[in-house]
Amino acid sequence: MSQPNNSYQTPAIVTTDLGGSQSAQTTSPVLLGPGLGAKLSPAPSQYTQTTMRQVDSHSTSKMNEKTSSPSAAPAAIPHKTSAMGKLKGMFRKKQEVEGEDDDDDEAPTGVAHIDPALDNTDPTPFLQKPSALAALVDPKSLATLEAMGGIDGVIHGLGTDAINGLSNLPIPAGAEVEAGGPRGQSGNAAEKRLGAQYNATLADRERVYGRNFVPPKKPKTLFQLMWAAMKDKVLIILGIAAVVSLALGIYQSVGVEPHRAPGPGCPPEGCAEPQVEWVEGVAILVAVTLVVMVGSVNDYQKELQFKKLNEKKDDRSCNVIRGGKKIVINTKDLVVGDICVLEPGEVVPVDGIFLRGHDVRCDESGATGESDLIRKFPYEDCIAERDNLGPGGKAKKDCFLLSGAKVTEGVGEYVVISVGTTSFNGRLMMSLRTEGEITPLQTKLNRLAELIATFGASAGGLLFFCLMIRFFVQLKSMPNRTADEKGQSFIQILIIAVTLVVVAVPEGLPLAVTLALAFATKRMTKENLLVRVLASCETMASTSVICTDKTGTLTTNNMAVVSASFVDRQVVRDMAEHPRRIHSTAGDDVSAEEARNAEPLRPAFDLASLKDNISPELAELLNMSVASNSTAFEQIDKDTGKLSFIGSKTESALLEMCLEQGWTTAKELRDANPPTFIFPFSSMQKSSGAVIRLPNGKYRFLIKGASEIVLRMASQYVVTTAQTGLKVEDLDAEVKHSVEETIVFYAKQSLRTIGIAYKDLPEWPPANWAPANEEEQEAGPPFALLAKDLTFIAVTAIEDPLRGGVIEAVANCNRAGVQVKMCTGDNVITATSIAKQCGIFIPNSVVIEGPTFRKLTEAQRFELAPSISIMARSSPEDKRILVDTLMKLGNVVAVTGDGANDAPALKRSNVGFAMGIAGTEVAKEASDIVIMDDSFASIVKAIIWGRCVNDSVKKFLQFQLSVNVTAVIITFFTAVISDSEESVLSAVQLLWVNLIMDTFAALALATDPATESSLDRKPESKYAPLLTAEMIKMILIQALYQIVICFILHYAGLSIIGLESNNETRAELKALVFNVFVFAQIFNMINNRRLDRKFNIFEGFLKNYWFMGIFAVMVGGQILIVEFGGAAFQVVRLGGRDWGISLVAGFLSIPLGAIARMLPTRPLERALIKLRLYPDPDNLPLFSQEAEDEAAQFEYNQALTKAKEDLSLFTTIRSGSRVRLNPLVKRSRARRMRKANLRYPELLTMAPSLLLGAVAAGSRWVYPLASNDDRQARGDGTVNPTTPWQGSLTFHPATDHHSPLYAKYGQR
Repeated sequence: MSQPNNSYQTPAIVTTDLGGSQSAQTTSPVLLGPGLGAKLSPAPSQYTQTTMRQVDSHSTSKMNEKTSSPSAAPAAIPHKTSAMGKLKGMFRKKQEVEGEDDDDDEAPTGVAHIDPALDNTDPTPFLQKPSALAALVDPKSLATLEAMGGIDGVIHGLGTDAINGLSNLPIPAGAEVEAGGPRGQSGNAAEKRLGAQYNATLADRERVYGRNFVPPKKPKTLFQLMWAAMKDKVLIILGIAAVVSLALGIYQSVGVEPHRAPGPGCPPEGCAEPQVEWVEGVAILVAVTLVVMVGSVNDYQKELQFKKLNEKKDDRSCNVIRGGKKIVINTKDLVVGDICVLEPGEVVPVDGIFLRGHDVRCDESGATGESDLIRKFPYEDCIAERDNLGPGGKAKKDCFLLSGAKVTEGVGEYVVISVGTTSFNGRLMMSLRTEGEITPLQTKLNRLAELIATFGASAGGLLFFCLMIRFFVQLKSMPNRTADEKGQSFIQILIIAVTLVVVAVPEGLPLAVTLALAFATKRMTKENLLVRVLASCETMASTSVICTDKTGTLTTNNMAVVSASFVDRQVVRDMAEHPRRIHSTAGDDVSAEEARNAEPLRPAFDLASLKDNISPELAELLNMSVASNSTAFEQIDKDTGKLSFIGSKTESALLEMCLEQGWTTAKELRDANPPTFIFPFSSMQKSSGAVIRLPNGKYRFLIKGASEIVLRMASQYVVTTAQTGLKVEDLDAEVKHSVEETIVFYAKQSLRTIGIAYKDLPEWPPANWAPANEEEQEAGPPFALLAKDLTFIAVTAIEDPLRGGVIEAVANCNRAGVQVKMCTGDNVITATSIAKQCGIFIPNSVVIEGPTFRKLTEAQRFELAPSISIMARSSPEDKRILVDTLMKLGNVVAVTGDGANDAPALKRSNVGFAMGIAGTEVAKEASDIVIMDDSFASIVKAIIWGRCVNDSVKKFLQFQLSVNVTAVIITFFTAVISDSEESVLSAVQLLWVNLIMDTFAALALATDPATESSLDRKPESKYAPLLTAEMIKMILIQALYQIVICFILHYAGLSIIGLESNNETRAELKALVFNVFVFAQIFNMINNRRLDRKFNIFEGFLKNYWFMGIFAVMVGGQILIVEFGGAAFQVVRLGGRDWGISLVAGFLSIPLGAIARMLPTRPLERALIKLRLYPDPDNLPLFSQEAEDEAAQFEYNQALTKAKEDLSLFTTIRSGSRVRLNPLVKRSRARRMRKANLRYPELLTMAPSLLLGAVAAGSRWVYPLASNDDRQARGDGTVNPTTPWQGSLTFHPATDHHSPLYAKYGQR
């Protein structure tokens, strides 16, 4: 199509990155038609609630019906040099952080600022590219909108009408069309409606701008999940062992004559043993299949459950103006250019520009973290405010609407500029399509698998070598053997060696992990925790830091009356938990215990019993004062079915208080007695009022507002102690001063105070009011005429209250050694107040503001991050930097959040928690666990269950390794010593011990319930070994006992028992050894229910029905095998004496475990450390305190600091290696070097470069560390670190002033 002659080239858009640098990018030209400088028709600018009702009833002629096929939205173009481009790193794969690769998964799409210059989309027939429109809100840029020709230019470019909307689109199926007359004159002049864009079809709009639909992430099929599960290193090792074992087993069963063994009723040559050598290989494959199926099916079910959770929010409708008609359509049918209607309670489904409305306010905290409501103004008002700003002024008016924001007040209309994956919310959703990281437990298990595989292969190789020596010796000592006999002998040697390898590998370990996770996640679902990523459950065991949001997580995200004070009495919500809210002689800055023991200045009772402690007349007055003098209204929540309030959060809090008392609802009161006259809230008078008619014909003026102002206008007060009626007394100076002190008391706790008062009027309008003209007559009496000589009722204190159980949950986290850090967008004072209530702000902790933390050097962040308890005024980027810093320090970090702005930190953390009720879809998509009840206390449950999973794995591992060590050593030595090269334990017996029993043990030990006692220990470091010294001690002692008892019985059993040596007694002895070995394992399983040094191994035994049942099955199975297994298991029936020996020998494992717990662990630990088999927990860096103190007085040149940090990191990587020549260690070291961006050539050239540089630079390499006063004197912008209002640090009052951190940062 031909373009208009007068094209407008938009200027360069300057964006500032996170470091403060600027980059200029030029957008593509936007072509504007003639006459676009004219404003819209002024008719809709005077937009009131009345005109809105009129607009709703209008209608126009029938729209054209055309169908079209949907088109995918164009991809977002990342802006590599802008601030949002920097955010791309927030969403990179977690595997990259751990140095792992994932071949299967699609590359993550980074969330980035959109650069229109890189957008190659052909916008024809429209004038603006989709990226140019999307860039308007990311970040919000009034200058860019102005460069496009303002709102007129956008509307013209989209071919829409500001009043009547799109006129040539079909009505979607299922849409509801409201009847009515025409809306009025078109918002575009006739000459401005020229252009092909006005005739664009639905297909054109969807082709250029896309549909308002974020395609769901393609779920992995069950087979894909199974394939991913099979990549586990332990399962790979098991699979290889199974294939080899199965091949040899089939050969032995088919190509070899059956082995004959003596037994009762057998002929002289012995009974033929069943050829079941292939069973072991098959059984291992069955075990592997079981592990893969359980894990993948569990993951699949969790994904389906999460999908159902989100489907509830997908099906939404909204009001839109098309062809002058107001229609209700599904949000998925919205297109760019639509004129949409804003209503209270609605979640904005698309990005847009505000056109007109009445007092529209949006909650954008879910998208931006900004906790204050944002009022929306038309574009013209925003331009006027900007043009009239004085020097240093900051524009506050906003005309942009973000998808995902919630409308809290007002009604209005806006034009849609971005939909689907191009919108702000859509791009965030698409950027979260990444996979999770490998967990600490998985890392440890993989390392252990490699170690065990190495050990098993070494043992098998050594056995093969020893038996081959004997084989070669027998070639000369037994020359008469045929070639077939020699071949069979060699095959037998190979089979024994492979059997030994199979015995060494812990087949049940993957199953134990999978079962523990499966049981934990099932039970966690009942605890309101939906585990989306199965492995995140085990990660919670190692969590050492929780970075939590304030609003919606620690608090309810609903303002509520937490305290109120009449003149003669006071009420407190949950008074037992919050004694500090009672105004007493103790003051405000006291501990809870001091406040509880102090004397209240006026009698106090709990808010829940308010209606029982005041007269019915006062209750009616208080309810009327709140309900009639309010603009908030009731609605039924569609999800919960409960009554809630829409409107001002302050008024909603007061209404909620009245609703809790069971008083008449606001709607009923207003319907029965609507206000006669309303004084809206004014920032000048800081209060609002309403006049109502009383049953006696008189009138009552109700007022609420800033408490100190309402109090100042009062001359009397209501006495609450009266049993009936309304008793009032004069408000003298002393009483007024007492109320003023209470207001100050509340203010110091960051509570918002609202004063409530009233005044009875004999008539309306007042007799002393004489309007001078018709205008004054229509406006009504002035507020000041009535607002005097009031009767004061009460002052209410409002706050976003803490969620139930938060205080206890934070205390439990501290008890468990888990630091809780609050990251909030609120100011320091509000954040500190909430943190004190929670118990987060503790001695030796620091409060810092996000912008200050962002500007610190990395070394300073490393110093301060562990001590930070509150980060106020923090942005999503600040939160992510804090998470990054903590993770670099070796912490396992969990992050909570509910908004789209929390997504970067949720995805970056080790475990991300999203709120299930208040959480946005973006936050849930970025999370690993969804908290269904939005309670912080549920995080503590996740920690408990995570530690339960970790403990279950360790319990089984301790049991499994004691079995494996014993079986390997017994098999090795008895096979080497035996003339027939046979082990005392046959392959089928080892199968029962190694697979069936281990599977049962994994199930039994995985079902021990989680207990709060696990919170009594500190979290394990993710670098801590999986096998502790205590576990190794128990494994060695139990294995040694079992080896000794089996060897004694095998080699000296006949003489000890007093039996002759013959085929029958030897068969009986072999069965006895097998029985003793099995019962030693069964009783040792009970012993392994505890990992600590406590002796009560039966704690909770009777409550775990799974364990008792499995224990009975294992005992019963062993009895059946011994009594009826016969030749299949190479056993004979045992008498009572042999059963007694078996049970006693097995039971001795329990007292032996008690003895092992009493033995000191430190000697074994020192020995393992000396052998470099165990990390030294006391291996701290050596340093001179004097040298450190002296070094603290100086600052280093940046290049020198970088060199020091690189060399220190290299030393850490090198010293962390235990076995220097191990190829696995070399690969791990190389991976860590790449991750740290360290290269050997650079390190080698660093020392001579530093030497030459020091000679050339002299003293300029190092210079004294300046004091704060010196910094301010030289004007470097550094502020006093103890003044939070200046953007620095605040230490807890009880902080040790001698601590190095305080000495460096806390002194003025």
